[in-house]
Amino acid sequence: MPSLGHAWEHTCGVGGRRELSAPRLRAGTAERAGLDPVELGHLVGEAHALTAGARPWAAGAVVLAGRGPVIAVAEAAGWAVRYSAYDPETDTGVELPTAARVPVTVGTPFDLASLTKLFTSVAAVQQIERGTLGMDARVGDYLPDFRAAAVHGITVRQLLTHTSGLCPELPLYDGADDGARLDMLRAEAPSAEPGTYLYSDLNMLLLQFVLERITGRALDVLIQDGITRPLGMTATTFGPCPGAAATEDQRTPWAKADRGMLRGVVHDENAWALGGVAGHAGLFSTAGDLAVFCRALLAGGSYGPARILGPDFVELLLTPPGLGFAVDQPWFMGELAGRGAAGHTGFTGTSLVLDPETDTFLVLLANTVHPRRRPADSGPRAALATRLARAVIAKPPCGATGP
Repeated sequence: MPSLGHAWEHTCGVGGRRELSAPRLRAGTAERAGLDPVELGHLVGEAHALTAGARPWAAGAVVLAGRGPVIAVAEAAGWAVRYSAYDPETDTGVELPTAARVPVTVGTPFDLASLTKLFTSVAAVQQIERGTLGMDARVGDYLPDFRAAAVHGITVRQLLTHTSGLCPELPLYDGADDGARLDMLRAEAPSAEPGTYLYSDLNMLLLQFVLERITGRALDVLIQDGITRPLGMTATTFGPCPGAAATEDQRTPWAKADRGMLRGVVHDENAWALGGVAGHAGLFSTAGDLAVFCRALLAGGSYGPARILGPDFVELLLTPPGLGFAVDQPWFMGELAGRGAAGHTGFTGTSLVLDPETDTFLVLLANTVHPRRRPADSGPRAALATRLARAVIAKPPCGATGP
C-alpha cells in the first residue's frame, strides 16, 4: 500500500513549493477532480436505475463519489419511504400513495448496519495509538469474565481481522434479558480454530466491551468524542434517527423479530436487543458525513484542523488484511480492488470504498431491505465502483487535490 500521506502532499503553487494540508471537501466538476465526466455520467445513470421499476434493487439510494477534496457526484434517487408493509401472499410491498411517500435526498440518513464496524475499529486503533490497548494482547487480559475468549487466547488483532474463530452471531434478540445476553457472550467459545478467518458480529461486540472496560466510557460516547465530533460529522449518530430512510417490515418467519415497518430504529435484531448501541451495527449517517470519514482516512487521519489518527496508524488500519476494513474485495469494490482499496458493506444496502492509490472514494447508501430483506446482491455496488475506477484520469489537474 502506498504511503497515505501521498494523497495530500502536493507541489502545486509558486515555484513548485511543497505544502502539507488536509483540505476540506467541496463540490466540484469531474474535471476538477481529475475524473472522466462520461464515466461519472454512466455512474449517475446506473445509480438511478437501482431504484427504478416495480421490484427495484433498493427503494431509495444516495451515491457520492469524488477524488481528493472534490465531490464530483452527489446524487439521490427513489424513496426513503415507499411502502407501508410487506405482503407475503403476493411477495410484494404495499405501496403508499405517491403523496404519502418520502423522497430520498442527498442529506437523508440511512441505517449503516455493518459500516458501524468501521467506526468501532477506528476507535480501537485510537486506543492502540495511545498505548492503552495492545494489538496482540489477549482479550482475557481486559475481560477476564469473558471466560471462553480468555481460555482460547483470543487476541485484539483477531477481533479486528475476524480471525477469532467466533461464530457469525448469537440469538441475543431471542427473549433473553440483559444479563442472559451477557452470559451468552461470555461463554461463547470459538467455532473454528483461532487464526481462521470467519466473519463475525461477535468480534466487534467483544471489542466494544474491551473498549468500554479500558476507557470507562460507552461506545457511542467514544465514537462521538473521538471521531464524529472532531470531524464535524453532525449527522452521524446511534439511533433513534426519526428522519432516516425506512428499512424492513420486520416480521417472522423472514426476520428474527416481530417489530413491523422500521424507520429510524436499528434494523439489526441483536443491536436492537442491546439497546441500539453495538459494536457491529446501530449507527445512522448521511453520504456527506461518510465522505468526510473517507477523506480523513485518505488524508492520513486528518480533516481540516482535526486529527483522529496519525498517518502510521491509518496505514495500519488499512494495510491488508485490514483492521475492521475489508481490503481489495472485487465482489463489492469492482475494479477499484487490486491496489489496496479498503471499505465495507452493510446488510441494509450500504457500502463505502476508499482507494489510497488514486485518492478516490465512493459512498453508496440504500435501503435494499425496504420492504423486506432478500438474498444479498452486491453486483450494483461493484458496478458503481468499477465506473469510478474507470473514471480516474492518471494524473489529476494541478490543484485538484490541493486546498
